[in-house]
Amino acid sequence: MGTDLRCKHDASLLVEAARLHDAGLGRRAIAARLGVPHEAVRKWLVKYRAGGMELLLKMGGKQSRYDYGTKVAAASAVVDGGMGKPEAMKRFGIASMKPLERWCRLYREGGAEALRPKPKGRPRGSGAKAAPRTREEELEERVRKLEAQVAYLKKSIALKAELRSRTGRRP
Repeated sequence: MGTDLRCKHDASLLVEAARLHDAGLGRRAIAARLGVPHEAVRKWLVKYRAGGMELLLKMGGKQSRYDYGTKVAAASAVVDGGMGKPEAMKRFGIASMKPLERWCRLYREGGAEALRPKPKGRPRGSGAKAAPRTREEELEERVRKLEAQVAYLKKSIALKAELRSRTGRRP
């Protein structure tokens, strides 16, 4: 198996960034000292403020799934309650800002119903279901099949007769 390419920085770098933040340095100073882009440090610090060291060290790991109730509660707290996103992340245990932003957008557009889980994949029985055929339709289909068989046999007999006439003997 390959390595996880989503997390580009070592966990020790994340811990050092958190330690420097606690020491009072800003994100640009931390970024300069660690030699990483300040936008990366900004994202780390948002996670660190929201969930502490545990959430920060989870970065790049398996994605979390949230139930409908958590999504609605977090989105309504941010949109209707005026709660800040980092505070909502901490309160509801959300690991990343992106899903919370998406939930807030959907909540504004369509309310709580927009956050309901949608079925994945192709729907069962998505093929065209024909209505039950009548006896007459079944008989018509049978007649068509038999007519096709007769036409095939006539064609075969005609080809054999043509071969006989060309070669002058029976095949």
